[in-house]
Amino acid sequence: MSAETGRPPLEGAALAAESGRAAGPPLTVGAILRRRFLRHYLAVASAVVLIVLALATLAAPLIEAMLGLDAEQVNLLGRFQGPSAAHPLGTDELGRDLLLRLLYGGRVSLLVGLMAALFAAVIGTVVGLIAGYYGGALDAVLMRLTDGVIALPLLPLLIVLAALDLTKLGLPEAFANSESASLYRIVFLIAIVGWTTVARLVRGAALSLKAREFVRAAEALGASGPRIMFVHILPNAVSPIVVATTLSVGGVILFESVLSFLGLGVQPPIPSWGNMLTNAQELIWSAPLLAVYPGLLIFITVIAFNFLGDGLQDALDPRAIQ
Repeated sequence: MSAETGRPPLEGAALAAESGRAAGPPLTVGAILRRRFLRHYLAVASAVVLIVLALATLAAPLIEAMLGLDAEQVNLLGRFQGPSAAHPLGTDELGRDLLLRLLYGGRVSLLVGLMAALFAAVIGTVVGLIAGYYGGALDAVLMRLTDGVIALPLLPLLIVLAALDLTKLGLPEAFANSESASLYRIVFLIAIVGWTTVARLVRGAALSLKAREFVRAAEALGASGPRIMFVHILPNAVSPIVVATTLSVGGVILFESVLSFLGLGVQPPIPSWGNMLTNAQELIWSAPLLAVYPGLLIFITVIAFNFLGDGLQDALDPRAIQ
């Protein structure tokens, strides 16, 4: 008999072997993050919704070919048609297929949201790393600049900047009057005012990480400041950047929709969910579905990105249990 457990030695060894098999090999970091994320059911459902939306918008030309339609073809004799085999969601005020317009508009809205959020994250990451690592007067200047941008009324500022004539800024007239100019302008404008959250998060992480032993060791070995920031500090500050970027995509899509609704965003004939709402505002009583569909897609997309950000935040939290 074992003096500690009161069991025969062979039985104790069998139980230990069984518990070892039950425990299995240690989980990798990726497996732990995946397990945490899958426990957040709303985030998983949101990821599925966003993937379906993205695949549907990417497949817009294929769906257009299958239906034998042209998304830009005007048919004034087929205006405001209801759902049918030829037009699954009906037609709009110019007789264009509404499903195809929504898919192509989703391409633009999702592209603007992702691109602006990524560019804002890049700007905020660079500002936060420089401020947090170097500190001192440079940190004070950059953080006061960040506070100043935060204090600005964003929507009125975006409206004013979106109304500027690009030719007055020295840009070629051919580009300023092109269809894609409004798309690039919206991405740029939202990026230059949307970097502040990421900057503050990265600065806090850099302040904490620069006092760690591995950063001190890199400094002792003669590593340069940029190398320490981007090789040693940045990989350990990825989690807040990913979460903040994901959460900001929904807000960017809302900003784009508001500016397009006011006629200052993506300009027709390029469709977006925002300018589709603009076109439908005068038809809200006679053809309400023209406003319901893009509005519903904006709502679903923004909510899905917010839930996805919450799930990533829980998964990447180092204090969370496995």
